[in-house]
Amino acid sequence: MATGMRKGLASYGDPGFSLFLRKAFIKAMGYSDDALDRPIVGITDTFSDFNPCHGNVPKLIDAVKRGVMLAGGLPMSFPTVSIHESFSNPTSMFLRNLMAMDTEEMIRAQPMDAVVLIGGCDKTVPAQLMAAASADIPAIMLVTGPMLVGHYKGEVLGACTDCRRLWGQHRAGTFSEDEIEEVSGRLAPTTGTCMVMGTASTMACVTEALGMSLPGSGSIPATHADRLRAAEASGARAVALAKGGQRPREIMTKAAFRNALVTLQALGGSTNGLVHLTAIAGRCGIAIDLDEVDQLGRDVPVLADLKPSGEHYLEHFHWAGGTMRMLREVRELLALDAMTISGQTLGAAIDAAPDVPGQTIIRTRATALSSTGAMAVLRGNLAPRGAVIKQSAASPGLMQHTGRAVVFDSVEDMTLRIDDDGLDVTKDDVLVLRNSGPKGAPGMPEAGYMPIPRKLARQGVKDMVRISDARMSGTAFGTIVLHITPEAAIGGPLALAQTGDRIRLDVPARRIELLVDEATLASRRAAWQPPAEATTPARGYAGLFQRSVLQADQGCDFDFLVVAP
Repeated sequence: MATGMRKGLASYGDPGFSLFLRKAFIKAMGYSDDALDRPIVGITDTFSDFNPCHGNVPKLIDAVKRGVMLAGGLPMSFPTVSIHESFSNPTSMFLRNLMAMDTEEMIRAQPMDAVVLIGGCDKTVPAQLMAAASADIPAIMLVTGPMLVGHYKGEVLGACTDCRRLWGQHRAGTFSEDEIEEVSGRLAPTTGTCMVMGTASTMACVTEALGMSLPGSGSIPATHADRLRAAEASGARAVALAKGGQRPREIMTKAAFRNALVTLQALGGSTNGLVHLTAIAGRCGIAIDLDEVDQLGRDVPVLADLKPSGEHYLEHFHWAGGTMRMLREVRELLALDAMTISGQTLGAAIDAAPDVPGQTIIRTRATALSSTGAMAVLRGNLAPRGAVIKQSAASPGLMQHTGRAVVFDSVEDMTLRIDDDGLDVTKDDVLVLRNSGPKGAPGMPEAGYMPIPRKLARQGVKDMVRISDARMSGTAFGTIVLHITPEAAIGGPLALAQTGDRIRLDVPARRIELLVDEATLASRRAAWQPPAEATTPARGYAGLFQRSVLQADQGCDFDFLVVAP
């Protein structure tokens, strides 16, 4: 098989000329023949002025290059799409598959024997792992790392759980305009990803358990020298992979995905993590079983005392021993013989994790934050193919609740009416948002964290049952049912709910039910029309998205990119 500069030649009808021309142009960069004969390691450059979570990427690239060259390889960085949560319209999830396609095709198109994938913000790591699975050349993941905590009037703060908490206080009128403006400069004080157990941190730690990054590297703060040393080590390891290491699909096996799901539950991880793991697994020809996810939710305790399920932040988790140390507490549930990209088994990596005397951030089973895992899978006549709730961040008193539905037909409808003092709503009602799924929004935005109606927030209401076919940020908290599948925009049962209907949530029984008789539902179904947004032909990528995106239980990937199990 061709390697290095001889790999994947441009087609001119004459392979010798293709190689000659390639070398002629690359020599314009000053490379010697000796350099060009080395194994080539590609490095994705996801730096962007629109992506503060990736602000340290230039330094990481330099460190990876150093590691590659010290190990005898030739590093070649190349740009790809970069996605940031706050700078992506209409939503970052809309662009995840685009980034995955871009990364996959650039890995295929350019000559590299291995690739180091540098990502951090929520959708970048999943996109890169999806690309790695599809391209299936030796690959190693390097995350940018979490930012450090901020401080405000003696309180430790972090993006973005505290963003939501303080914004809720501002909406309720208990946190002033001047205070919210001042605190906006304290919540994200350094480069890096959110330092709570949101989606970015979830995916960083889960990637370790999946075996696609070096053990111990997922939680290193973005600004710490150890992050650069991990980058150097990742570059060196990439050279070893280029010379004959395992490919991504040999690492990302069914057993590895089970390990990742155990980790997701034990972390108190983001519900987004389930969607992303499903998409990555789909690229490997592996189906994620929601029943298994739910059983793990019953068997795995929440062990990481991190916001939003707990009280602390990622830098504290890292110095307590990180992901590998946490997994020692649930090793009986893991496939310990699963190989990692480091060349050692997961069991060996767990055994090597440090013990930190006196730490309380990583709990034992006896002192677990919760005896059950981060999330539960619900079913019922509202969610025939499933829905999820992050039970570790929900209100115990609302886990079994029946209330009157208050229905919003779209994100725009909710935005226009949620703060209307004339809105007919009480704290015991169930807020319903629909047409906010993969096709309906489009892009399945993080609108599932519906704000408490302002008039109720002013009365001190902090949580209500909220249900939708949308997602929510992993940094969010509350009794919120998400990913209702199939979504309303394609005729899922959520499309039939009306304001005034009764809805029953029973998390212990894993049920979500619309308490309306079947004859009435049949009549509504006959009269239902899809929303215009879901049926209007669109051009370009938007059109491709509408035609091809799958539902949440299938990872929201494009149908033509998934490998049949």
